[in-house]
Amino acid sequence: MRLSTKGRYAVMAMADLARRQAALAAGDRAVTLADIAQRQQISLSYLEQLFARLRRRGLVKSLRGPGGGYRLAREACETSIADIVLAVDEPLRATRCGAAQSKGCMLKGERCITHDLWDEMGRHLHSYLASVTLADLVDGRFSRREAA
Repeated sequence: MRLSTKGRYAVMAMADLARRQAALAAGDRAVTLADIAQRQQISLSYLEQLFARLRRRGLVKSLRGPGGGYRLAREACETSIADIVLAVDEPLRATRCGAAQSKGCMLKGERCITHDLWDEMGRHLHSYLASVTLADLVDGRFSRREAA
């Protein structure tokens, strides 16, 4: 299973946005993509593409004009990591053949011997990412210091 930079960067940017929004007094102003790009060391043009998808999926809202930028469309505790990854069109599957295919990935159309293993792993991954929220990241639930 591979999570591409699209999914990883979208999660990084959304976590940054959630942290900055929480730090601002009652979310007084929006966060610019330029600021996120600088802090997270992600290309601004790449972030613009990702945030267009996130906005279309209702995860962020944009504000124009002075003090403009982006804000979370809902609370950080209501936004799962799976929501973000799926919003940027990243499939959470580990099999070679797609879910919509009635045939498997082998030459004669059968499923490979490990298909069910990878399919089940993909379901577990999706379930796990659906159980983790932006608030979990912002609150440091996954910090190494806590694990020690």
